[in-house]
Amino acid sequence: MLTLASKLKKEDGGKTGRASGASDSTYRVSIRDRLLTKEVAELEANLPSTCKASFPDEDKLHHFQLAVSPDEGYYQSGRFQFEIDVPEAYNMVPPKVRCLTRIWHPNITENGEICLSLLREHSIDGTGWAPTRTLKDVVWGLNSLFTDLLNFDDPLNIDAAEHHLRDKELCCVAVWIDPGVPPPDLSPLPSCVKPVVSKLGVKTDKALTWTKTTNV
Repeated sequence: MLTLASKLKKEDGGKTGRASGASDSTYRVSIRDRLLTKEVAELEANLPSTCKASFPDEDKLHHFQLAVSPDEGYYQSGRFQFEIDVPEAYNMVPPKVRCLTRIWHPNITENGEICLSLLREHSIDGTGWAPTRTLKDVVWGLNSLFTDLLNFDDPLNIDAAEHHLRDKELCCVAVWIDPGVPPPDLSPLPSCVKPVVSKLGVKTDKALTWTKTTNV
């Protein structure tokens, strides 16, 4: 899969160091790509069973998508798509991540913005991004947003957090269904979730709900 690795190997054979006159930008891209060749291989060997990474262009490891399908918790059986872009200044700065799935989540906005401490470039509590972190940390962090990192106390989407806490016995989540995935049989939406469907801009017949039936 890692066709970029062979390409970089050939380039290394033709030069022993940074070319004279090469721009800082070009040099940084080279550093990023070399890091990603190793990190993507490590990531693919250690992906959680609930995650699947896909690369539209195998020569552009800095842009890929991640699908997370939780097997427990409030979001069990859902499928959530993330877009990950790794900037040229990596690994001094964190990857940029956006959630492509319309989801009602305390730590993800309706527009796909994500609240995850390790994606913060500057963090006073020491939990933000550091050059020692890798793509594997990012993927495991995104996966954990649906389990142990689900945070109702310091939410990015306050309305979603209040909704969840208000309806502990009937926790419903409305998301956009991937057009390529047949929707399941839907029972009538509970009244408490209808405003959420409307807020997300999702038609009722395109909404999927999960009902909390066990403690999570």
